[in-house]
Order: sequence, then C-alpha cells, then structure tokens
Amino acid sequence: MNVESIRDYCLSLPAATEYFPFDETTLAFRVVDKIFAMIDLEDTQWFVLKCDPDYALELRDRHPEITGAWHMNKKHWNQIDLEGLLPDELIQKLIRHSYDLVVKKLPRKTREQWHL
Repeated sequence: MNVESIRDYCLSLPAATEYFPFDETTLAFRVVDKIFAMIDLEDTQWFVLKCDPDYALELRDRHPEITGAWHMNKKHWNQIDLEGLLPDELIQKLIRHSYDLVVKKLPRKTREQWHL
C-alpha cells in the first residue's frame, strides 16, 4: 500500500481525521481525539498502528515486516514496513483493528454522539 491509499482508507473510517501533532512531517490519523495510526511523510517506509498486545506479538512472530513501533509503547503499537510483502488487505485489516481498538475505549456517550 502506498501513502495515498493508506490516507484514503484511514479517512474513510467514521469520524476519522488527520493532523500533524508532533512536527510538520508526522501525519497522524485519529478518531475523535485519539490517534490510531501515524506515518512520517519524509520516510514512508514505516507505518505505525495501535494493536492489541497479544495480537501484536502474534503478528510480529508471523510477519518480519511487523515490529514494535520505534518511540512508542511497543506493547500497544506496531510498525509496518510498507516496502515488505504484506498484502494490502492485511494492512487494511490492521488499520481497522487499530481504529476499532481506539473506538472501543472511547466513552459510550462519545461513541453515541459520533455514531460510532
């Protein structure tokens, strides 16, 4: 998947927005106010996603393109090598998993307000 495809998919999710919270090159995607994905536009090889801790370990064991995310809590964040051999369908599934984890942790009132 390329950056534009990732961006399009992330922004297609309900209430998803993009912004630059850290600097001018780190693009983050969030649902309401919580980040679920990030990519550095100057180094688009790596894409960072939130992940269930047990599933994160399973993915890292199964796919060499998936490792603990640099500069993030490796228990909850994976980085994906977009230059690897992962199929687009799996990357989309992982984006949706990350998004769903974030939505699940939002207060019920917030989920209802945003129809999530």
